[in-house]
Amino acid sequence: MTSNPAVHPEIIDFYTRSDEAARLQTTATGTLEFARTRELLRRHLPPAPARVLDVGGGPGTHARWLANDGYMVHVVDPVPKHVAQAAAIDGVTAELGDARRLTAADRTYDVVLLLGPLYHLHDKIDRISALTEAARVARPGGLIAAAAISRYSPLLDYIATTGITEAAIQDGVRDTLAQGRYAGQRGFTVAYFQTSAELRAEVTEAGLTDPSLYGIEGPGWVAVKAIEKYTSANLMGTDMYEAALSAARIADPHAALTDASAHILAITGPCPV
Repeated sequence: MTSNPAVHPEIIDFYTRSDEAARLQTTATGTLEFARTRELLRRHLPPAPARVLDVGGGPGTHARWLANDGYMVHVVDPVPKHVAQAAAIDGVTAELGDARRLTAADRTYDVVLLLGPLYHLHDKIDRISALTEAARVARPGGLIAAAAISRYSPLLDYIATTGITEAAIQDGVRDTLAQGRYAGQRGFTVAYFQTSAELRAEVTEAGLTDPSLYGIEGPGWVAVKAIEKYTSANLMGTDMYEAALSAARIADPHAALTDASAHILAITGPCPV
């Protein structure tokens, strides 16, 4: 059972108004998140064609390249706008749904992605429900990948944008560092930020053993964001972008650097090939 079966209306409103389809394509930090997520998933994915359930898949940003790679992809998302966008992609199907109550039958997917739901669920019981549902619909030995926003990302983000100098932002960052909860005051919506240790513990509590954890953007994303903000330059394809990408790859084996990323990815299932 879930503690709150309804999706927060603030979340639906935020994603209805925003352009999530462009978020990972228009800035260097967004492109870094997209490229690294794709890279890490490809390291673990079973061969195509395999059935992929993209839970909280938004407008199909990852579903698109998965379908192009030959996978059979079905997107589940609570935002009607996203469902329509994902369903318009060749080779992708989509439905309106909730990560905590999937309509899929038991053991029907080779891969289950939770790249968005966990960080919009404030209550632990809801995050465990989403992870448990992913485990239920995955085939034995299947791959499950779940993303979280790092507990430390607001602090690092506000350093890059100099917002941390404001007393009100300092108070909000302190609260988030202490509790993980974010009420959606500035530029984002209701969210919950996790440490890598907490993400690992919840994945394990949901019955998914031996997760591999990765810092998606690595420690260089803060410099990239600061430079883009203060020079108005787009760093995609530049030496600075490539440096951040290289740093993320080098940081992979070092657990102490995982939380320095903006996003953390937990993958459980087949070992990388």
